This record gives sequence, C-alpha cells and structure tokens, in this order.
Amino acid sequence: MELQQMRYVVAVAETGNFTRAAEQCLVVQSALSHQIARLERELGARLFDRTSRRVRLTPAGEAFLPAARQSLDAAERARAEVAAASGEIRGQLVIGAIPTVTAIDLPGVLERFHARHPRVRISLRSGASEKLVERVRLGTLDVAFLGIPVNQRPKGVHGRALARGELVAVTAAGHPLADRERVSLRDLSDELFVDFPPGSAARAQTDEAFAAAGVRREVAFEISTVDFMIRLIRQGLGIGLMPASFVSELADVAVLPIRDAPSRMEHLVWSRFPPSPATAAFLAELGIAPADVPADASAEASGAED
Repeated sequence: MELQQMRYVVAVAETGNFTRAAEQCLVVQSALSHQIARLERELGARLFDRTSRRVRLTPAGEAFLPAARQSLDAAERARAEVAAASGEIRGQLVIGAIPTVTAIDLPGVLERFHARHPRVRISLRSGASEKLVERVRLGTLDVAFLGIPVNQRPKGVHGRALARGELVAVTAAGHPLADRERVSLRDLSDELFVDFPPGSAARAQTDEAFAAAGVRREVAFEISTVDFMIRLIRQGLGIGLMPASFVSELADVAVLPIRDAPSRMEHLVWSRFPPSPATAAFLAELGIAPADVPADASAEASGAED
C-alpha cells in the first residue's frame, strides 16, 4: 500500500469522477485507475462502485477513506516537522472563520503570514461557529475564528478571547424605525425578522434574548449566509440582528443600537493536540504561544454563534 494510491482514492472520492481525479493528481486516468485497482486487489475489496453515470464509495471504501486521509495528513505533518527542524515553515494551514469576524483584519493577517511563510499552503473555510469548533476538535481545521455568547466557551479546544461586542438591529434605509436613535427588543417584536435557521447557536442566542425580554417575534426568512440576509433586509422584507462592528460600514441600511442588546465575544480556537509547525507559526503571528493557554481559555460549557 502506497501513499500515492491513497491520494488517488481520496481524489476520486472527493471529485466523484476518475477523469477529474486524474486531472487533479496530474496523472493520466489509466495510471490512476490501475493503481486503485492494484490497491483493491491488495485489500481484497472494491473501494468504488463504477457505473456509466457516476462513481461512489462502497462500504469498504467508506471505511478506508478516513484512514487514508489520516495517513496522508501524517505524512504531510512529518515532512513539515523535518522542514521546521531545518528552519523552514511549510505544510498546510486550514483556517475556519465566521463571515462576521471583525476582531482582527483576517485578510491582512493572512497576507503578512504568507509573506513570511510562502511555503505554507493556506486554506480558508467559512461557516457557523458550532460547526467550526467541531471541525477543530476533529482535526480538519487547524484554527477557527468564532463569535460566541459572552458567558459560554466551546468544549474540547484551546482558545483566546479576542473582542466583545453587542448586536444591533439592521433595517432597510426607508424602514419606519430607521430614524430612531435607539430601540429595545420590545420595539422590534412586531417586525418580521431575517435570521439564521433553527438549531444554529446564532439563532438560539437571539431567540433567548427576546425570551428574556418577555416578548416574541416572527422569523419569516431563515437564511444561512450573511450576504443573502443583508440583501433581504435592504429590500425591506425583514430586519435582522448583527454584530455592530460588522455592519458599521454597510451601505443602504439603517443600523439601530438596542438598549437590551445581546452581546457576543469573538474567539480564536485551536486544537488541544500539539500544533503543526504552520499552525504554531500562525498563532505566533497573532501573538499567541500555543502552550501559553490561560486557565479559563479551555471551555467547560458548550455554545457558539455565527
């Protein structure tokens, strides 16, 4: 069993197509197919069901894929550790971030990091905080930038608080409330809302804030992306609650401070396992030593938001 064979299996699994997998691996399709067939003979099981229309993993392939990925990651980590011992930082850095991160200038940080460590391959994944935390725990993300309630911490990871801020109401520029200097959650309770779907921590935090204020609201539009939420708000189809630091420069909307606004804390989290050289270098770029974790930085209570 060879690492290259594992790379081919992973590529076919990710693309669902032998031709595209061969192109991704920079090899002719016949060579890729031959190596996968050779691996299947060695394992004594077929890894893929092949039809004229699609390729999918067999149960044996589903079982093989996670171990193959782990083996490839381990090989990459070994190369990176050797390079680091020689003074060169290389390898892969996979970062997760909520769309509304504002505690740091993430593009600026990535630009500086890339200038210092050009051999590191950087990937960025956007998503909800609770999903990003899970991916850090599983090791598919190296670090992640989250927005979480101020009284909660994500479990199973190391972390560092970055900045605290309040949510504000965002309406269309011509909305009847747009000229108000400040509103309360009760003032907003009769409005239609644009919000994240039920089950997300961001939605739960806002629901809990209205419940604490003793009022109910109606969420008419359940959206997973911030850009689409803002488009609906601009059209006057609903109002939303978003971080004040994120919406301050948005055009064609009104931003209203809320007297009893919920707060959130932006956090950076990383795995409790020893970081790769690239991860350690990225944390150092942010002024964080991975081993220097405050006693309260590892969470004992779960919960996160977008």
